[in-house]
Amino acid sequence: MEPTKSTIPTEIIELPSLGYLYPESDPLSNGKVEMRYMGACDEDTLTNQSYILNGTVIDKLLQALIVTEINFDNLVVGDKNAIMVAARVLGYGGEYSFSHNGKEQTIDLSKLENKPFDVTLITKGINEFKYKIPSNGTELTYKILTHGDEIKISEELKGLKKINKEASYELSTRLKYMITSVNGNREPKTIREYVNNNLLSRDSRALRNHIKQTQPDVDLTFFPDGSETRVDIPIGVKFFWPDL
Repeated sequence: MEPTKSTIPTEIIELPSLGYLYPESDPLSNGKVEMRYMGACDEDTLTNQSYILNGTVIDKLLQALIVTEINFDNLVVGDKNAIMVAARVLGYGGEYSFSHNGKEQTIDLSKLENKPFDVTLITKGINEFKYKIPSNGTELTYKILTHGDEIKISEELKGLKKINKEASYELSTRLKYMITSVNGNREPKTIREYVNNNLLSRDSRALRNHIKQTQPDVDLTFFPDGSETRVDIPIGVKFFWPDL
C-alpha cells in the first residue's frame, strides 16, 4: 500500500541573500526555497513543551515546513528570518497585532520588504567581506552568521554564564564568530586575542554598524502610530499563535 501523498500546497520563497552567500553546490545558492503551508500537525510542534523549553520550537517548525532539501545550519540568519515570516503568513495570514508602549499596533507581514543588499560587495558563492578598522587601518574579513553559527554562539554563552552569571559576553563572542581574519591571519586564537585585547569599543561599534549595512535580511521594523522612528517588530508567542 502506497503512503498517502500530502495535498498541502507549497510556495516558492525568495531569500534576501539572493543565494549569493552560498557555494554553487548548495541548493540555497539559487536564492529560493520551497516550503509548504502550515497544517494541523504543525500546531503539535508549536505546542511541544520540550521544544519550547529548550528554545528550538521555531527551528523545528521551519525545518518541517521547508520542502527543499537543504542543510538548515547553512542558512544565513537573514534568510532564516524571511522563511520565518513566510511561514507565519502562509499559516495565519499577514495581519499581526501586538502591543507597543501600551498601544495596540497592527501591521501586514506580507508587505515587509527585504533590506537593500549590494551584491557588488561580495564574490558570488563566498560568504566573506572586507573591512578596514577606522582608527588604525587593521584589515579584517568577516562573514554573515549562519544558523549553525548562532547555535555555537548560544552554547558558548551558556558556558560563560556558568563561570560568571553577572557578566555579559554576547557582543564580543559574536564578533569572534563573525571575524574570519585579522591582517590575513585566520587562526581562531589570533582572532579571539584581537577581540579581547586590541579592538576598541568605537571600532567595534563601527564594525557592527557596517555589518548591519551589508547583511541581507528582511526588514523587521515598523513605524509605531504617530512616530517617525522605526522600531523592531516584537516576535513573541502571538507571532505564531495570533488567537492566543
